[in-house]
Amino acid sequence: MAEICPVFSAERLLLATDASLHSEGAIREAIRLAKQCGSTLEAISVIETNPEYEALAPKSIEKAEKAAREHLDAVAGRAKSEGVSCSVAVLEGEDSYRSVVDEAVKQKTTMIVMGRRGRTGLKRLVMGSTTARVIGHAPCTVLVVPRAATVEFKSVVVATDGSRYSAAAASEAIGIAKRNGSKLTVVAVVPAEIATPTDVDFVADRRELIAEREMQEAEKNAKAVKEAAAKEQVNVKAFVMTGKPADAIMEAAKDANADLVVVGSHGRTGLEKLLMGSVAERVIVLASSAVLVVKGK
Repeated sequence: MAEICPVFSAERLLLATDASLHSEGAIREAIRLAKQCGSTLEAISVIETNPEYEALAPKSIEKAEKAAREHLDAVAGRAKSEGVSCSVAVLEGEDSYRSVVDEAVKQKTTMIVMGRRGRTGLKRLVMGSTTARVIGHAPCTVLVVPRAATVEFKSVVVATDGSRYSAAAASEAIGIAKRNGSKLTVVAVVPAEIATPTDVDFVADRRELIAEREMQEAEKNAKAVKEAAAKEQVNVKAFVMTGKPADAIMEAAKDANADLVVVGSHGRTGLEKLLMGSVAERVIVLASSAVLVVKGK
C-alpha cells in the first residue's frame, strides 16, 4: 500500500542514470518516491552513438549495452527489494538528452529524476550538459539529486521573481509544504548590480529609481507567495534579499537547512524552448540539496 505521496507530480517517474556514482542520489530518491507514491517507475540509460560509430566499433557498442543492462538490472533489483516494480530500457541516440526527453514524452512522464552530472561532468564546477538540456526541453518537472542528498520534505525553499515559471514553482512548493507539513521559505532577490544605459548626468537618480522599483517588485512577489501559502495553512516565512540571485537563494537554503529547493525553469528573461535560465542552472550547481525544477504552465 502506498504511503502519503509527498509531491503531486510523481504518478509516472522516469529515472535517467548512467551508472556513475553521480547517479546514486537520483536512484535512491526515485525508488523512495515510487514506493511512497505508488508510482510507475522506469529506469533508462542512454548510449550515445551514431551510424558511423556503430559501423566502426560494433563491439564497443555491444560492451556498452551489456554494461548498461547490468546496471539497470541492479537498479530494478534494488527497487524490487523495496516493493517497487521498475521497468528498464537501454536507449541509443546521438544526443543523450534527446533520448531522455523523447522517452519522457512517449511514456507521459510526470517527473524525471536524475543526477546533477554524469561521468563526464566536472566536479562542483559545471552541471552536466545532458542534465541541463533535459531540463531545458523536458515536458515535465525534473528532480535533480546530488549524490549525497536526501529529500525528506522537512524544509523547502522556493524562489520567486514574478514570472509565470516562478508562479508554477511557488504553486508546487506550497502544495509540497502543505502535504508534508514542511517549513516553507520564500525568497525574492533584487540583483545587487542592475546595469542599464542612462544619461551620465542622471546616473545616480536613475540607479536609485531602478533599485527602488526592483525592491518594490520583489516585495510584492514575496508577499503574494507568502499570502498564498498562509491561506493553505503552511508554516511560511518570506524574505527579500539582495545580491546575485543564485547565491542569495543558496544562502537562504543554508539558513533554512533546506532539503529541497524549488525553482522555475526560467526567469523573467528566460527564453522558452532553449536551455534553462541561468539562475536555475546556477542554483543546481551550488546546491547540496535536491532541486526541483518546475516548468511554466
